[in-house]
Amino acid sequence: MSRQWLRGVALGAALLALAAPTVPAQDTGQHDSASVSAPAPVANAVPEANLIHAKELAAALAGPAAQRPVVLHVGFHVLYKSGHITGSRYIGPASKPEGLQALRDAVRKLPRTKPVVLYCGCCPWADCPNMRPAYAAMASTGRAVKILYVAKNLQTDWIDAGLPTASGDP
Repeated sequence: MSRQWLRGVALGAALLALAAPTVPAQDTGQHDSASVSAPAPVANAVPEANLIHAKELAAALAGPAAQRPVVLHVGFHVLYKSGHITGSRYIGPASKPEGLQALRDAVRKLPRTKPVVLYCGCCPWADCPNMRPAYAAMASTGRAVKILYVAKNLQTDWIDAGLPTASGDP
């Protein structure tokens, strides 16, 4: 699956170049260079309390079915097909208006008490064109969501860590 995922990453990188974010990351200039896991500038748009890390999400997904979050992939389809979090649902790139609308529609159908986690994993956190718009869209609805913090990419931070992964379309 790694080779297929890497091909997907190459295609995703090409798509990423075409789908550059329209809102630049706000950088406060305050960075903790001693901390490897500290979110990069894009995280300024997502409060730390709204971030969830890979092992924490994996534990939640292994818990009782009624308490498991709904996990929504807001990245590029080619990457979802080549490797995604088991049980996650493909929504579409949140960097595109149709992806944001699909996200709003999907979340609108869920009970407000159901936990929701959004993720992309196309590239390093600071470069992701999808997480900032996805978080902003959900924040504007007043719905509490968690954002999976993917420092490098899904391959490195989730798949290579041996966490539950599937490929293809559901």
